[in-house]
Amino acid sequence: MKTYINPNAEQWNELAKRKTVATADLNETVKAVFNDIQKNGSKAVKKYTNYFDGVSIENFVVTPSEIENAVTQIPSNLKNAIQVAADNISKFHSSQKEIPTKIETTSGVFCWRESRAIDTIGIYIPGGTAPLFSTVLMLAIPAKLAGCKNIILCSPPDKNGNINPAILYAAQLTGVTQMYKVGGIQAIAALTFGTDEIPKVSKIFGPGNQYVTAAKQYAQQLGLAIDMPAGPSELLVIADETCDPEFVASDLLSQAEHGGDSQVILVTNSQEIVAKVSVAIEKQKAVLPRQATVEKALENSRALIFETIQTAIEFSNFYAPEHLILAIENAEDKINLIENAGSIFIGNYSCESAGDYASGTNHTLPTNGYAKNYSGVSLDSFVKKITIQKLTSQGIQNLGPTIEIMAAAEQLDAHKNAVSIRLKKIQNG
Repeated sequence: MKTYINPNAEQWNELAKRKTVATADLNETVKAVFNDIQKNGSKAVKKYTNYFDGVSIENFVVTPSEIENAVTQIPSNLKNAIQVAADNISKFHSSQKEIPTKIETTSGVFCWRESRAIDTIGIYIPGGTAPLFSTVLMLAIPAKLAGCKNIILCSPPDKNGNINPAILYAAQLTGVTQMYKVGGIQAIAALTFGTDEIPKVSKIFGPGNQYVTAAKQYAQQLGLAIDMPAGPSELLVIADETCDPEFVASDLLSQAEHGGDSQVILVTNSQEIVAKVSVAIEKQKAVLPRQATVEKALENSRALIFETIQTAIEFSNFYAPEHLILAIENAEDKINLIENAGSIFIGNYSCESAGDYASGTNHTLPTNGYAKNYSGVSLDSFVKKITIQKLTSQGIQNLGPTIEIMAAAEQLDAHKNAVSIRLKKIQNG
């Protein structure tokens, strides 16, 4: 990690940059794959699965026997751990259910709002070198709680054409209705258009690499809803003299191991902390099986030293991290200063891994600075909000004149007449 001491505001743009793929090339690839799949359906999906994943698949559907086999491969301790995580995620997301409240805005005029589940949603589960079965819990559980009828899962196959057993186990546990062995751009395109095998969905959820993120954004341009632009993982840690350098190093490494395009940033008010954390990183990464991935991510990561924690917080708000750890004195008292972050972890014992797996909060979060204008996935992500109003006879009499005046001022006579005709009927008995 390269260290910067008291970088001025003019340098912040450069220091906040994430590693990216050339946008023009990326978008052209996405567009070409989408056009081909829209035209040729499953045939094109198979072609790109062979090209990108290096595996030939004739039938993308995960069969009941494959699911049963996956269940038998999961050790009991992992099943128990998944169940604990699922219970916590269910508890937290169940608390987000909205109870409709009728508001009488004017005497006789009642307004309220109700939620309706999105009927068919797609969830994308990254596979590859780190199959994220935890993401199944984070997406399928709130979808089920919200009442989504069809939960369609896509995940990239391994070289043998299979989805990781833990992903399939988590999917059957949480009520996923259909599962498909397809990943990358081709999975997002298939969910966008639908094929003879894979259904078209109304909204796509789930993180992925920059190709998946670009594909989701292109799907959005075509009229499909997405959760957010969730790309490569990132973490920013703000640390002062009260931090434990070994804890900080472990958190930075935990995110760096996601992928070579991940980014981790340490922001502190002490050169001594940077030195201690750097030593701890070297010691801990030496025994990690994903050391090569970690080192690649660290090349794009950095340590920033500011004179005060206040300035460190200001940089964090500018960066808008996916995950933010406050390893500082009186951390909870500082959260009101945090304006932009996907999820916050308070104090030395709140490791980011807790949110990734089992604390109960959702780990599908905005990256690449989108925490400035996006929230992480919640129960609300899986529903539409419908407003409802009811006017009684007294209500239209009380509010009607206001509507008539406003409609007339906008020269929308039919709008005015919709009120006037009712008022006349009431007056005439």
